[in-house]
Amino acid sequence: MTQESEVPAASGTSNRVSVVIPAKDDSDSLARCLAALGAQTRPPDEIIVVDNGSSDATPDVAAAAGATLVRCPEPGIPAASAAAYDHATGELILRLDADCVPSPRWVEAMASAFEERPDVAVFTGGAAFIDGPHWLRRPLAAVYLGAYAVVVTPALGHLPLFGSNLALRRDAWHDVRATVHRHDGEIHDDLDLAFHIGEGHRIRFIRGASMGMSMRPFSSASSLVVRVRRGFRTVGVHWPRDFPPFRWLRLAVRARGSAVRLSPAPATRA
Repeated sequence: MTQESEVPAASGTSNRVSVVIPAKDDSDSLARCLAALGAQTRPPDEIIVVDNGSSDATPDVAAAAGATLVRCPEPGIPAASAAAYDHATGELILRLDADCVPSPRWVEAMASAFEERPDVAVFTGGAAFIDGPHWLRRPLAAVYLGAYAVVVTPALGHLPLFGSNLALRRDAWHDVRATVHRHDGEIHDDLDLAFHIGEGHRIRFIRGASMGMSMRPFSSASSLVVRVRRGFRTVGVHWPRDFPPFRWLRLAVRARGSAVRLSPAPATRA
């Protein structure tokens, strides 16, 4: 993996922000995504595009936009995403996919949320579809993401992560980078990250960081089946250690220990 270009750092912010984008054969959608990142009210300090073996102009599009290009020959989104997080230099790492279009305040909203909540390590947001029938875009996205949350939250014992609209502290990534399943191309990297990072760090949902995404998951029945199969596999690779009752108990013990540490000491009488 080689780093080929850099984005100059922005000044006047308390935390450097890195935006990372795993991509493969996404030249057209990546150009649109990078244009939206170039129009942010709070420009990111660096943009990293991880080329996961593209055969189209994806690397050229990244270079033309002034992004840092990282090549990841190992196939699979988990490997590409992990490579992106590894190369990020900002204290905050914002993740989206090449077929996404962030709102103009996306970076600003994420950075502000971390400043307001120093106790939170990860923020995850929602999205609305930007293609397909207009009348179907928002309701289908709500059903799609809502079903994901309903199915996965019990397995995790906390909020899941959505890789198309995600932000985490770099320190939190460094805590789990050696344990994530980066070499398994048949899992969902964001769900896998949720299993690892959620056990020791606080995850919260952010409402003010709007994201548009492609209706690509519904491009074919086979595409949807692959996503569902990978979801089951991602849960399965964490069992038996993270079988829900076992995981819930560990999370409850951790939460109780945190509450004890944060509670004020009883007053002593003179």
